[in-house]
Amino acid sequence: MHLNPYGEEVVNLAADLANRRPKTPGELADRCRAAGLVLERPVTPGDLDRAQDALDQWEKVVDAAEENERAGLLNQMLAASAAHPRLTDHAGSGWHLHYREDRQPLGALLHQLISVGTALHLSGRGMHRLRRCAVTECVTIFADTSRTGRQRYCSQRCANRDAVRRHRARGLRD
Repeated sequence: MHLNPYGEEVVNLAADLANRRPKTPGELADRCRAAGLVLERPVTPGDLDRAQDALDQWEKVVDAAEENERAGLLNQMLAASAAHPRLTDHAGSGWHLHYREDRQPLGALLHQLISVGTALHLSGRGMHRLRRCAVTECVTIFADTSRTGRQRYCSQRCANRDAVRRHRARGLRD
């Protein structure tokens, strides 16, 4: 059985890349390999530029104020990147489904993976399950993969910091 490469892993990769933008093609390649992507071509400065562009577009999806806006922005990304679904065994790892052409440069590949993966994440888990941390001074993006769909913070550290802040604010009012 081959796991869906368009599931939560690619949305988490997008969040990781958006939160800490790669500075070089080598760094982009290393982080994508670490996330499990099979790189079929050398990574170029053009791939880094295309990936940055995809992340800029994706952050607009994350920051959309309401569901229809989010869907519209994501549909634009999908229209610009997705291809017809196809079965492939490109890496010899077993037959699986791709929503893209084989042997794409990494920048185009990331745009395709991020757009399709985000669409599947939001349509399968809920349109609200992609956001920035609820702590005002934290701008970290995360995909809510919690069972309840009520995750508000990017990390336990931010959740604790906000709880302490709320507790102290209550103490000042009493």
